[in-house]
Amino acid sequence: MKKLSLSAAVSAAMLLATGSVNAADYVIDTKDAHAFVNFKINHLGYSWLLGRFNTFDGKFSYDANNPDASQITVNIDTKSIDSNHAERDKHLRSKDFLNVAKFPTATFKSTSVKFDDADSAHVTGDFTLHGVTKTITFEIDKIGEGKDPWGGYRVGFEGETRLKLADYGIDYNLGPASTHVDIGLYIEGIRQ
Repeated sequence: MKKLSLSAAVSAAMLLATGSVNAADYVIDTKDAHAFVNFKINHLGYSWLLGRFNTFDGKFSYDANNPDASQITVNIDTKSIDSNHAERDKHLRSKDFLNVAKFPTATFKSTSVKFDDADSAHVTGDFTLHGVTKTITFEIDKIGEGKDPWGGYRVGFEGETRLKLADYGIDYNLGPASTHVDIGLYIEGIRQ
């Protein structure tokens, strides 16, 4: 009886150890600029204004055997907005838009992840911008995963969503073509 119990305990421990190898925590690789938070907004209905946030960080958990258990958190320094035009960026940081003096950080924290197949999913979570928190959903695609040349392990995803500026208390009149902004999240995570 003791032999059977010991054998069962060893088998259970091996199963648990195998499961924990598959589930992993990742840090988003912002240090080496392998991740981006971009935005795109229509300009007067004639073209697109593109930009990014240069400073952000985040982490996520991911298990290819149970991807719906994944979680992600991203923190964005709103002062780091960069549209490649200094005067416009100064205006975007002002009370008319991001009001970075009062709201220096935007955050996203997932509440659910639903994979449609091995490489595409919907990530839903709470996004806080300009002091307002709303539930949003990103459509994401897995780009790939595997060992890197430095002995680490990485996985990458990309996702996009569209936000209505007025939902976040940003009501500066940019014209009828510019009421929404597209946000793109492109991340490469390093397994910890």
